Amino acid sequence: MQMGNLLRGINKCIVVAIMAALGAVMMHAQVAPSAYRGSDTVWVGVDAAYVNASYPYQSGQHLEGLGVFADFNMNVHFTIAASAHFLNFGGFEAETESSYLVGPKFRFRRHGGFQPYAQGLLGVGSIQYPFTIGHAHYFDVAPAAGTTYRLSSRCQLRAEYEYQVWVNSPGYANEPNHQLRPNGFHAGVAFRPFR
Repeated sequence: MQMGNLLRGINKCIVVAIMAALGAVMMHAQVAPSAYRGSDTVWVGVDAAYVNASYPYQSGQHLEGLGVFADFNMNVHFTIAASAHFLNFGGFEAETESSYLVGPKFRFRRHGGFQPYAQGLLGVGSIQYPFTIGHAHYFDVAPAAGTTYRLSSRCQLRAEYEYQVWVNSPGYANEPNHQLRPNGFHAGVAFRPFR
C-alpha cells in the first residue's frame, strides 16, 4: 500500500516536471525576439540499450531494448532530461524491465563535435520477474555519464553509461538481500524539432 502511494507521488512529480519544462519552452517562445536565438532548446531522440539485468543475482543476464528521451537545455550547461526505456529482449524466462526517469543533466564544455555530460535522474523502475511470478515497481535512482556528437545544428549522436539503483528492491526469505542495479550502455540519435 505504501509503495503504491509512493509510486503515484513519483509519477505526479514526473508529470509536473515535464509539464513545467514544456511550459517554459512555450512561454519563452512567446517573448523571444524573432532574430534572437537563445541557448534553450529541446532535443528528442531514440536509443538502443544493452543492460546487465541484475536479476537473477550474479547471473550475468543481459537485456536489450529501445528507449526514448527528451532534453530541455535551460542554458549552456544545465538541462532537464527525461527518458523511458523498455528492455523486452534477451531476458531470463520472459523477464523484462523498464524505467521512467527525469532529472538534471550537466553538460561540460564542448570539444570539437563532442560534448560530455553527467546526469542524475530519478523515477520508477519496473520488472516482470521470470516465469511470470510477478510484476513490481521500485523507486529508481539513476546516475549516468555520456557524450553527444553534433552532426549538424539539428542532429546529434549520443552514447552513455547508466547505473540504476532500485531502492528497496526484493529480498527473499532465506536469501541475501541484493538490490536490483541494472546498468549498461545506451546509444542513439537525437533531433532538435524546433528552430
